[in-house]
Amino acid sequence: MASIRRRKPVEPRNTSVQKEEEDEEEEVEEDYSKNKHRRKSDKKSKPKWSCVDNCCWIVGCICVTWWTLLFLYNVMPASLPQYVTEAITGPLPDPPGVKLRKEGLKAKHPVVFVPGIVTAGLELWEGHQCADGLFRKRLWGGTFGEVYKRPLCWVEHMSLDNETGLDPPGIRVRPVCGLVAADYFAPGYFVWAVLIANLARIGYEEKTMYMASYDWRLSFQNTEVRDQTLSRIKSSIELMAEANGGNKAVIIPHSMGVLYFLHFMKWVEAPAPMGGGGGPNWCAKHIKAVINIGGPFLGVPKAVAGLFSAEARDIAVARAIAPGVLNNGFQTMQHIMRMSRTWDSTMSMIPKGGDTIWGDLDWSPEEGYTPMKSKQRNTDTQKASQDGPESEISQTKRANYGRIISFGKDVAEALSSDIERIDFRDAVKGQSVANTSCRDVWTEYHDMGFGGIKAVAEYKVYTAESMIDLLRFVAPKMMERGSAHFSYGIADNLDDPKYQHYKYWSNPLETKLPNAPEMEIFSLYGVGVPTERAYVYKLSPSAECAIPFQIDTSADEQDEDSCLKGGVYSVDGDETVPVLSSGLMCAKVWRGKTRFNPSGSRTYIREYAHSPPANFLEGRGTQSGAHVDIMGNFALIEDVMRVAAGATGEELGGDQVYSDIFKWSEKVNLQL
Repeated sequence: MASIRRRKPVEPRNTSVQKEEEDEEEEVEEDYSKNKHRRKSDKKSKPKWSCVDNCCWIVGCICVTWWTLLFLYNVMPASLPQYVTEAITGPLPDPPGVKLRKEGLKAKHPVVFVPGIVTAGLELWEGHQCADGLFRKRLWGGTFGEVYKRPLCWVEHMSLDNETGLDPPGIRVRPVCGLVAADYFAPGYFVWAVLIANLARIGYEEKTMYMASYDWRLSFQNTEVRDQTLSRIKSSIELMAEANGGNKAVIIPHSMGVLYFLHFMKWVEAPAPMGGGGGPNWCAKHIKAVINIGGPFLGVPKAVAGLFSAEARDIAVARAIAPGVLNNGFQTMQHIMRMSRTWDSTMSMIPKGGDTIWGDLDWSPEEGYTPMKSKQRNTDTQKASQDGPESEISQTKRANYGRIISFGKDVAEALSSDIERIDFRDAVKGQSVANTSCRDVWTEYHDMGFGGIKAVAEYKVYTAESMIDLLRFVAPKMMERGSAHFSYGIADNLDDPKYQHYKYWSNPLETKLPNAPEMEIFSLYGVGVPTERAYVYKLSPSAECAIPFQIDTSADEQDEDSCLKGGVYSVDGDETVPVLSSGLMCAKVWRGKTRFNPSGSRTYIREYAHSPPANFLEGRGTQSGAHVDIMGNFALIEDVMRVAAGATGEELGGDQVYSDIFKWSEKVNLQL
C-alpha cells in the first residue's frame, strides 16, 4: 500500500521573518526587565555613601600607613637609624640629659607640665548605647580607632552641651591622669616624652614631675566647677614643694596651657568661692619660674579661621587638592564645626588687644616683614639697626596684616579709602538656609540665612576689633557662652573691681601678674616658620548644607618672597603662634615694673631658629622650631633642665632673639 506523505505547509517568508523579529524583541524586553529589576535591587541593597565615610576611610588609611611605618621602624636594629644618620650628617650630639649629667647637674626643683589644647588624652567614663565597650578607653589621643569605627558616635561623645558648655546628658568624658596623659599624642608622635626622658637622666621621677592634665575642651573656670582640676593642681604643687625640701616648683606650660596657667595664678590667690583662697603670696611662696613654651598670650588668628569656617591653611590646601573629599556635601566640615564650637576653650585663643596690638586697616606692627632664608641671633646693637633694610622692603611690597579677614585679594591690597563697606551688625539675617536634610549637621549658619551671609561678605574686611563682632553675628550661641568666660580687651584701670572676675584672668592685658618679685617668667618659642596671620576669603558655592565661607586658595603671589600663599598671609612664628603673640608680653608689657607687672618679676625671651631634620631617620628633628615639634628641640630642653636644676635667666644668658620682636613691640602704642 502506497504511503501518503503530507507536506508541512510552507509559511510565507515574510511571516517567518516577522516572527523571528518578534521573538528577538521579546528576548530584549525580557533582558531589559531583568536588568532593570537587578539595578533596582542593587540600588536598594547598596548602602548610601556619605562624605563622613570618605573622611573615615582616609583617616583609616592614614592610620594603617602610620602603624605599618612605625612597625617597620621598631623592628629595625636600634642602632641602625643613628648609624645611617651619623653617616650622612656626622656624629650626633649627646641628648641634653646625658650632657647635663656629665656636668654634674641633678634634680632640684619639682616640675609641673601643663599641656595645651588637643595634646592631652581624654577617656570615656559614661556614654550612650553606641559607645558600649569603650569604658575608660581613649576617645582622644592614642590610636583614634573610634574615629573611623563609629564616627558619628565619636562626634556625639566628644561634643559638649551647646547651652552649658559642660557634659551633655548621659555622657562623661574625662582627662587621662598621670604622665601618660600627654607624653605621646599618638603612637610614635611625642609631645612631652622627650623632655620627660631627659629630665629622668638627671634624677627626676614621677614624685618630682606632675602632669597637670585637664579637659582642654572646657572653659578654664569650668575645669574647676566640674572636675576641681585647679584645686588638684594647687594641692599637687604644695605637696611637691614640701616633699622636696621647700624647693619651689618650676611650671612648664605649652601652647594653650600658657593661658590656662595664667588663669590659675589669678585663681589660686583669689578668695573663695570664685578663687582658690591661697592668699596674695601663694605664687611667691611656691613658684620659682614659669617657662612658657609656644605661648599664645595674645591669641592666634588661626583660631579665628577655625571658628569662622572650620578651617585653616592645611584644610584649605586639602580642599584645593582634593575638592571631592571635603566639598561633596561638605558635611564632614560641618560635623567638625558643630563639635568644635561646643569647646569653649577655643575662644580663649581669639586675638586679644584689638587693633592696638594687631593693627588696623592701614597699619600693623609687622608691617614690612619679609620671609628670611636664615636666622642670625640679634645682638643689642643689631636690634637698633634693622630699620634700613626692612623699610626698603616695605616700599616694594606691602601686606596689610591688620586685615585679618578680607573678602577678595583686591580688598586685602586696596587702600582703605577705596573700600566701600556696608555694616553687617544690624543686618536682617533673612530666611534660613537650612532644610530638614541638614539638621543632623546643624550649625549656627543655618539660622543666619542668606541675608546675613550677604551682609558679612559686603562688610569686606575685618580687623581684630571687628572680628569679635563678626563672631557674635555668625555664632551667637557660642559667643554668648564665651563672653561669660573670656575677654579680649585692654584694661584702662586694672584696679577696677570688675577685673576680679574670672573672665579676665586669662587675658594678660586685663590682669596683673602675681606679687612675686623673685619669680621668673620665660617665653620660649620657635621662629623661622611661616605662620598664619591673615586670610583672603570668598563666598563658597551656593549649597543648602555648606559652610558659606571658605579661604580662597587661588589668592596667591608668584614672588618667592611674598607672604601671600594659597589665600593666607604669613609672618614669622612657629607655624601656629605668630611671634607678636608669643613675645610681646615678655619683650615689652611685662618687662620691668609696669602696671601689668607691678612687682617687677623678671622676664626673658628665648627664641629657637627652626632647622628641619636632615633626613627622615631624624624623625621630627632636634632643632625644630615648629609649635609641637619644638618639644624635642635639644637647645630648648637644655634651657628648661638648667632652670629646673636651679639656674636663673641671667645664668642662661638672658634673652636669645632672632626675630624682630623688640622692633615690633616698639610700634605697639600701649600704656604701661
